Amino acid sequence: MTRVVLLGASPGPDTSPTGLRLAALPGNPTVAERLRSQLTSLDPRLATIESGDVAAALRALADVAETATENLFIIPENSVVHDELIYQITKAKRGALALVAKEPRPEVTEEEQEAQEDAVPIDEAEPEIGLGRLEGLPIRSRVGKSRVVSVGTARHAVTRPNAILLGPLHVSARNAPVLAQTCRELAAMAGTFGEDDDLVQLIVFGLVRNGVSVGIRGRRDLFYRRVTTQEEVNEAGAEMSGMNEDRARLNNAVKGADGFFTTYFVSTYSRFIARWAARRGLTPNQVTLISIALGVAAAACFATGDRPWMVLGGVLIYFAFVFDCVDGQVARYARKFGVLGAWLDATFDRFKEYVVFAGLAVGWVVSGNSDDIWILALAAIGLQSVRHLLDFSFGVANRRKPPSPLPTLALDAPDDRDLRQALTRRKVERSQGLRGVLKMWTKAGKFRAVHWARKMIVFPIGERFAAIAITAALFDARITFITLVIWGSVAAAYTLTGRLMRSLV
Repeated sequence: MTRVVLLGASPGPDTSPTGLRLAALPGNPTVAERLRSQLTSLDPRLATIESGDVAAALRALADVAETATENLFIIPENSVVHDELIYQITKAKRGALALVAKEPRPEVTEEEQEAQEDAVPIDEAEPEIGLGRLEGLPIRSRVGKSRVVSVGTARHAVTRPNAILLGPLHVSARNAPVLAQTCRELAAMAGTFGEDDDLVQLIVFGLVRNGVSVGIRGRRDLFYRRVTTQEEVNEAGAEMSGMNEDRARLNNAVKGADGFFTTYFVSTYSRFIARWAARRGLTPNQVTLISIALGVAAAACFATGDRPWMVLGGVLIYFAFVFDCVDGQVARYARKFGVLGAWLDATFDRFKEYVVFAGLAVGWVVSGNSDDIWILALAAIGLQSVRHLLDFSFGVANRRKPPSPLPTLALDAPDDRDLRQALTRRKVERSQGLRGVLKMWTKAGKFRAVHWARKMIVFPIGERFAAIAITAALFDARITFITLVIWGSVAAAYTLTGRLMRSLV
């Protein structure tokens, strides 16, 4: 469950969304009615805070945060937004996440982009109040590649502001106490803020200065806009109606961090199978069973040892992997998640691999070859089992590792100079020793060849199934197992080295 907080404007004909109707949408709902209906599934309570009196609004939000035991989703009541965008923000795993719009900038060189990533060198720029307006809001935030770096107000300067905070803000339960404290501190100094300071902007201003890492997300292919007049509502309704929300939802159902083979040879069309399956009521678990059946059928084909059946086995194991991707995409598209489904998917991925290994070994022996093939088969199974054990144990240990603390800055500091200096020192420290090596290797990922090489060297499941399908269809089981053992050993060495280095920093 997520605790939803609506930030309502002061009552008045120019600010209240109560009478503004979205004529472009079915049912001609008001802005407030539509937003409330969208959020009811998240939280039927829907706490509403009037934002006319900034100090009172901040204290009310602090009260909500102090009693919250779940994540908080804060959004202005005059928001016109796609359902999918709400879903994507509230499902984020960051400690805090804000929706932002970046200022359009001319094309810059790679060196300039790198200089702007996380922090601004001390001598590079003087703090500024703002550079104009976007979406009707002053540009008083600076964002880097993945998070908010600094936020200003009418009285607090920020260095080279390049973005605005659009409105929606998601704060995890673990940061709720910090949010409550921050809101009370801000309420005590409310008299120092300007009339055009936005409440969400003030909240993020306080969170960032209190050391909370606030991640950023753009609208991408989805819609969000705050409206105050009927003309703006009409424009927003027309623009939103012209955007394909279902296509965006389908695209978001595909994991963004997949390997090379999955990205270019499966996900290009598997999402459409997922949508077809979801619309016909197929559950992710049923799709998982289809994948398992195809995997067992592939193993049976390999067990014959005959070339035509080996080719068919290669085709079947490929489609077993396709449906292995589809089950997760169905779950994300239809939003049907469950412990059983996650367990089935993880467990039977291994089952399919190992039963295929057995089928290949049986086919080799049936064809009159030496039964020494079982040594290679067991080596492949053992290697893959050890890799999965290492993956699981590292994931568990990494989740227990506390996040690296960010620099803090007093809320009454007039600018972000001290914060910039602290961030610069932190950046220098993180560029030395093992951290520096890891950071350099991470930055190398901006080159596509390096990015995909790093994806492939770890031998993910897509590459493994592709290797099995191709080598079994074109060659024989011995070549398949040799490929799996050699590539798997390289992947294990690479992964283990990286994880040892990350464990030491």
